[in-house]
Amino acid sequence: MGRTIATGTEHLLAEVDESGVAVITMNRPERRNAMSDEMLAALATTLHAVETDTSIRAVVLTGAGGAFCAGGDVKGFAEGGGAGAGAASWDDGVHEQRLSHRATSGALFSMPKPTLAVLPGPAAGAGLSLALACDLRIAADSAVLTTAFARVGLAGDYGGTWFLTHLLGPSKAKEMYFLPERLGMAEAERLGLVNKVVPAGELEAAWRDMAQRLASGPPIALRYMKENINRSVTADLGTILDLESTHHRHTGTTEDHREASVAFVEKREPTFNGR
Repeated sequence: MGRTIATGTEHLLAEVDESGVAVITMNRPERRNAMSDEMLAALATTLHAVETDTSIRAVVLTGAGGAFCAGGDVKGFAEGGGAGAGAASWDDGVHEQRLSHRATSGALFSMPKPTLAVLPGPAAGAGLSLALACDLRIAADSAVLTTAFARVGLAGDYGGTWFLTHLLGPSKAKEMYFLPERLGMAEAERLGLVNKVVPAGELEAAWRDMAQRLASGPPIALRYMKENINRSVTADLGTILDLESTHHRHTGTTEDHREASVAFVEKREPTFNGR
């Protein structure tokens, strides 16, 4: 049986299924899941909870009501005096946002478990940043991506500039930020921004299959694969060669490796227990 994770707000829902997949759902469908303070705070604490729960093997982030996430709540900005309003001081506001960035986008990118963004519809602004922070992305063919920040006079947040620059290079990242067009899924898949595109009616079956494949994989090996790849973005080759040596030798001592070796000889699928 699955179980729910208490998030403290209806703006974010979370549950864990029998296979160890945690599904986190941004839940403000009336505003295309635009971020609220409650949602962001809950996302931070929920990501920490799923990262430290050893029964959880993979993490899915998605949105309710046919959208992924519209990013910042622009209507709320207009009503409340702008995106920079609300904190006790300018410095406090910067620090609060830095903490939120690290606990959300930063956590998705760095946590030692595979993360999968499921896009049933638009991912815009900081919503796109959250999707790009995940390891993999699967989308309905009707979804669209856009940075959107230039349209509302903002520079961008939640790591989107870093993720796009490393995925596409600085020239294409600048184009997408300076000239925020709506990017369809055929082009997004061609560019490598999404890993798989399926008809909208097939999205749930497709993402559940992908998530369960991730959850049934070797957790220790996946942890170190992710670290190797993440660190390769900024490290030199010699550093990564040394890091791979350490991680490869370590995973070679695990029960999961021995089980997989025997399963290979016996021509069956291995069962990984994370040991």
